[in-house]
Parts: sequence; C-alpha cells; structure tokens
Amino acid sequence: MNDTIKNKVVTLAFLLVLVGLFLLNLISPPQAISFSERRKLQQFPAFSFAKLVNRKWFKEFERYSLDQFFGREQLRQLKAVTVFHLFRQKDNNGIYFLNGHLFKMEYPLREQSVIKAAQKFNNIAQTYLQGMNVFYAIIPDKNYFAAAPNGYPALDYRRLVELMQQNIEKMQYIDLFSCLSLSDYYRTDLHWRQECLQPVVAQLAHSIGLPPTVAEVEYTTVVKYPFYGAYFGQAALPLAPEELIYLTNAAIEDAVVYYYDNKEYGKVYAAEKFGQIDSYDLFLSGAVALLTIENPQAHTDRELIIFRDSYGSSLAPLLLAGYRKITLVDLRYLAANKLGEFIEFKNQDVLFLYNTLILNHSEMLS
Repeated sequence: MNDTIKNKVVTLAFLLVLVGLFLLNLISPPQAISFSERRKLQQFPAFSFAKLVNRKWFKEFERYSLDQFFGREQLRQLKAVTVFHLFRQKDNNGIYFLNGHLFKMEYPLREQSVIKAAQKFNNIAQTYLQGMNVFYAIIPDKNYFAAAPNGYPALDYRRLVELMQQNIEKMQYIDLFSCLSLSDYYRTDLHWRQECLQPVVAQLAHSIGLPPTVAEVEYTTVVKYPFYGAYFGQAALPLAPEELIYLTNAAIEDAVVYYYDNKEYGKVYAAEKFGQIDSYDLFLSGAVALLTIENPQAHTDRELIIFRDSYGSSLAPLLLAGYRKITLVDLRYLAANKLGEFIEFKNQDVLFLYNTLILNHSEMLS
C-alpha cells in the first residue's frame, strides 16, 4: 500500500470517527443525573439574546457538551484503570484503592482548624449548656486504618485527639477509635455501616450513663442494593456496588421525626431517598440543619442533643432505646447563635459527635 492510499485510509477513518461520534451524541438522550458522580448533569441551555451577548450561553453549552458526551462514563473508567493498573500510580485525583476499599487522602493535619473546632464547641457549651451533661467523641475517617501503614500520607490522629483534649473545656471525652475497624465502613463510601455500630452504641451508653440494654436491643435488618458510595464515582473504577443495610424495630418505626427545614414530619428511614443522588440520605433524609426524633415507646423522659455531621444520621436511631427525644443539630447549616431560637436547653444529655475530616476543616462549622 503506497503512501497516498495510506493517507486516504487514515483521513477516511478519522472522518468516520468524527461523524460517528457526532451522530451518537446527536441521537443519545441526555441524562439528568450522574449516579456515579452523585450530581445533576448540565442540560441543553435555554437560548436568549442576553445570554448570547454575555457569552453565558456558550459556557453552559460547553458544560452540556462535556456532561452529555457519548461514552463519558466508559472514558472515565478507562482513564482510571490506566492510571492505577498501567501507570501503577498510587492514587487518582486523591482517591486510592486498598484492601477492597476506596479512600480519599486527607493530609496534612490542620492544627489551627482542630483548635477552632474545640473553641466553637466551648462557646456553645458556655452559652447554652451550663450545668448539663456534655460529652464529645471523634469518629476516625477510613484513612486511620490504612493510610500510614501502607505508605500513604495520613493525619497525625494521636495529635488531633490531643489537641481536642487540650482545648475542650468541661466535657467528657468518649473514645470511639477502639470501637471501630476498617470493616465497619462501606467499601465505596466514607461513612460507617449502621449494622456494625453495636460497639459504638455500647461505648456511648456506658459513658453517658444509659442502661446497658440500649446496646442489646434487637433489630430487623433491611437490605438495599445496589449502593454506590461517594468515592465510587470519584474513583471511576469498574467496581461492584455494595449493600446498604439499615436496622429497624417497632420503636424506630413508630418514632416521629420533625424536620425544621421544611416544617414537615417524617420517618426515621426515608426509603424513597435510596437510588437517588446520594443513597446514604436514606438515614434521616441526609443533610438537615435541625431535626428531632420522638420515641412514643420510651420508658424514660431523658433527652439527648447531638451536634453532628452525616455520621450521626445512622447512629441516632440506635440510641432511641435510651431516650424519649433526640435532637440532631448540624452546625454546617445552622449558625450557633441561632440555636436558642429553636431549642429549649434544659437538662438534656449533650454529645458533640464529629468525624476527623470535619475537625480538620472546621471552617465548615458556623
């Protein structure tokens, strides 16, 4: 085959690829949501003369073209597989795969952030919690169990706990590090698995002074599948999904949840959330600034206030056996100086429960 024929073949092949991709993108229906990335995808932008003049339409169209490109998910997977297996890199955009789990690197320890978190907790305690039983606990992120031993950058977790203990005032520390292992976390997500939290519940019950029976309650397990965690889409690796299991019983089913955001009542488990952008929102409807759970079957008048992040959504139902009412506060969405407008602080137990990632980025707390 002479050079002329070769050039024609290459040119023709190139044109066929261009035309083929154009036609495939033209006939492929636009997708509304990327479940792997857990976000809404850009749709074809509405046209207006004003958007044309200020070039906003072109920017939206560019995002639309990137989001709706044919085979986009497969190309992301190809890139990730190439990075990990061909180039043998240890991470892809900060995500690494180890022992069957996906992790997101968190480094270095931001000491001032941890100190500021402690100060924020102190300010709340001094303003609202005088004379009350106040505790704090730290949830280790998954990296605690795998990063440093396998050569990945890691936080100095001992130093983080030390900083909290040095700066927290008049609160009792509850150690949860010893209650957890890597198997207690989802493979593709950052969160802990609710069905593995009995040791955590036992530790909290013992430290707070609840009856030991709180950690011995029997539950029915409900299995939901498939669950794609937060790191699944970020890693873009062709991994199998996993099960999401939640625990329930008559008391949990009868419990009444009040969501202050939309002033509506609901259930502990929002089953309709599973299969949406973030299936972990099944637990107490996900990110909510303020909510209460009332337990009609309670044999006590004790109440609990938990200042928490998303980990608290799956833990709180397991503490219902010890309380008539549990209030969950997320300081990422509710300013501390507004707490008195919504909560009557009296003689509740109080628990500050935050994972190490939040403490290392306490600017998220208002």
